[in-house]
Amino acid sequence: MEKLKVKSGVNNQESSKKCSLTNDSEEILSADLDSRLTLKNTNGLLNGISPEEYTSCKIDSENESIVKQKVQVENQDIKTDEVVDAKLSNPLPPIEYVQYESELQMPMIMRIIQKDLSEPYSIYTYRYFIHNWPKLCFLAMCEGECVGAIVCKLDLHRKVIRRGYIAMLAVDEKFRKRSIGSTLVRRAIEEMIAGDADEVVLETEVTNKPALRLYEALGFVRDKRLFRYYLNGVDALRLKLWLR
Repeated sequence: MEKLKVKSGVNNQESSKKCSLTNDSEEILSADLDSRLTLKNTNGLLNGISPEEYTSCKIDSENESIVKQKVQVENQDIKTDEVVDAKLSNPLPPIEYVQYESELQMPMIMRIIQKDLSEPYSIYTYRYFIHNWPKLCFLAMCEGECVGAIVCKLDLHRKVIRRGYIAMLAVDEKFRKRSIGSTLVRRAIEEMIAGDADEVVLETEVTNKPALRLYEALGFVRDKRLFRYYLNGVDALRLKLWLR
């Protein structure tokens, strides 16, 4: 009897396990069927939209983005055209370059140079250069106003070399970036060449980067450093341009 009970109990457990496995399998199969039905119902759809409709919407969105970019570019072009038109309608006044002619120009020359140079010069210094070498003094004029000036000299150096010397160069701050300084230097050098100059020299502060760029672009090279050359204690660089 005990053997029969044990056997019966074992059979009941196995039967219970089989029922449990069967129920689990049925649930998995049911879920799988539901999933397949769902996939079947939504076959060919993405968020309820067919691939063709999705592709069409994507293309429309890209086209809209391209149109917006074109509109932005066209607006930028319009603004650029407006700026160009404004510049053309209001061109900068022309610059006239003249050689020194009379003492009446002296106040204009002194005014423009004293604004820019770090060292003050007396009127006698101006007169020494301008009266002795008037052809080496040029003014940049704009509507009757002096906006730039250069003062130079040309004489014998060590009784052998005809050396040109650029003593002063200044351009009004409002008229910079118009090649006025380089034009004045070229005019002076051309006049020095006509006077058989062998070389041209000048000094400028080591901290004056715009002046260094201007002269070096014209062919000048750094020849010597002069320590504490100026009254303010700043060093100077001597630049040289060989003409022969």
